[in-house]
Amino acid sequence: MSVSLEVKERAVRPRSLRNQLRHTGQVPAVVYGYEIESTPISVDQKELTKILRDNGANAVITMTIGGKKINTLLFKAQLDTFTNQMKHVEFLAVNMKETTEVEAEIVLVGESAGVKSGGELTQNLYNVLVSATPDKLPERVEVDITKLAIGDAITVADLPKSKDYDIITDGEEQIVAVTEAKAATEEESSEEAAEPTVIGEKSE
Repeated sequence: MSVSLEVKERAVRPRSLRNQLRHTGQVPAVVYGYEIESTPISVDQKELTKILRDNGANAVITMTIGGKKINTLLFKAQLDTFTNQMKHVEFLAVNMKETTEVEAEIVLVGESAGVKSGGELTQNLYNVLVSATPDKLPERVEVDITKLAIGDAITVADLPKSKDYDIITDGEEQIVAVTEAKAATEEESSEEAAEPTVIGEKSE
């Protein structure tokens, strides 16, 4: 499934044109890749933001340039440090029949049994690299942590296989783990350190 985005080709000189575009709600962008030379374009920021919100960052975005339909993926978005508004966007034109690699967000699902028992949950990996044809790319990869007890961990290798995509990230990478609560551990250590010694007691 793909979504359509209206784009306009733009001039690259003078540089002040970029600021003029931003003031009118447009974002300077560029598209390059499969069967297209690097082409400067502009897109409506509100429209692009809505597409990403409704369909995810890995959605196939179809645009028409020079009378030709181009299937693209959002490759990179440069954001303003203070306003978080888009300053510049890069789109990668793709072949819908060839696999490509992108990052997908890891989403933890459920409540860990170990956390219910007083343990602490630590997430160490927030994205995995996946490979698929553009129409099969997942926005997210869900990880069920319901049965995760204290002392347990889930690695990339533990993730279920999908018929739509392959996970490229090293299988030994740890995604999430449940450990004993620090407060309890520190309290036990303090109690051990505070054990009184008996003066004059002879060792055998």
